[in-house]
Amino acid sequence: MTKISSPVGQIGDYEIKQLKIFKVVADCGGFSAAETELNISRSTISIHISNLESRLNLILCRRGRSGFALTEEGTVVYEATVKLLGELDDFRNTINHLDIQLSGSLTILFSDNISLDPRSCMPEVIRNFSSIAKEVYLTAEVSRMTEIERMVMQDEADIGFIPLHRELDGLEYEYIYTDICYLYASTDNPLAQLSDTELTDEVIDGFPVAYAGLKTQERINGHLANMNLKATAYNYESRITLLLSSRFIGYLPEHYAKPYVESGELVAIAPSRRYYHLEIMAITKKTNAINKVRSLFIKTMRDYYRKQNE
Repeated sequence: MTKISSPVGQIGDYEIKQLKIFKVVADCGGFSAAETELNISRSTISIHISNLESRLNLILCRRGRSGFALTEEGTVVYEATVKLLGELDDFRNTINHLDIQLSGSLTILFSDNISLDPRSCMPEVIRNFSSIAKEVYLTAEVSRMTEIERMVMQDEADIGFIPLHRELDGLEYEYIYTDICYLYASTDNPLAQLSDTELTDEVIDGFPVAYAGLKTQERINGHLANMNLKATAYNYESRITLLLSSRFIGYLPEHYAKPYVESGELVAIAPSRRYYHLEIMAITKKTNAINKVRSLFIKTMRDYYRKQNE
């Protein structure tokens, strides 16, 4: 390993930026692969790495026709960079939370089983929030979408998680994930016995349907407009019960129906044309009032989702 002839001295923002670029290049295994990740040209990346090598007086990597590889010194610098960037994140989080000695309460409302949907990552978000706000009393309940909207608007709840069925002026909406909903029937339902050519729109629309009983987005209402609405079942569990009776068909998110499909109890009807997308949103009240507890929960949620998508 080459001995550094002079001390490095202070490390500033510019060097940290170069170290971040160096780490991405190392993680991607070369300059070309790092172009997309960094959204800068290969020549610009090369300049940054060369400047960093000059600053440290070290050769960090070999690049050429034989490929990309870290030198022995480069490996040490890479490991030190990972440690440095991690400590900077820890420092930033500590400073950000210095003035948040939180107490009080936070009420979270969920529609159906959103809280247990793996895509919501809600147990992990709550774990992270509670590790910071240890003194905050949490209340988590399941309720109907309209009731969740009302309670958030009237400050009876701090945040709600609902399928997007309308947009109210007094609420802020934040996208969480998207469900795809198919039309399902039990495997012993008469429609499940028909071939694709026999499953005409007329046949499907004539069969009794169980639905949520709510007016929702126009594009979703369009799927129900000509159907034979014969039962109301707001919760997915109760709707599945009606479907399993073989007397009804109905729309369900693919995620919730999957266990019943895999067990052979439910089947999608005309899935190539009978489906729609349903966005899951977090809702909060539009207000200028400061609510540190709610703000911290939302920040914790955003930070977790951002890290999951990195």
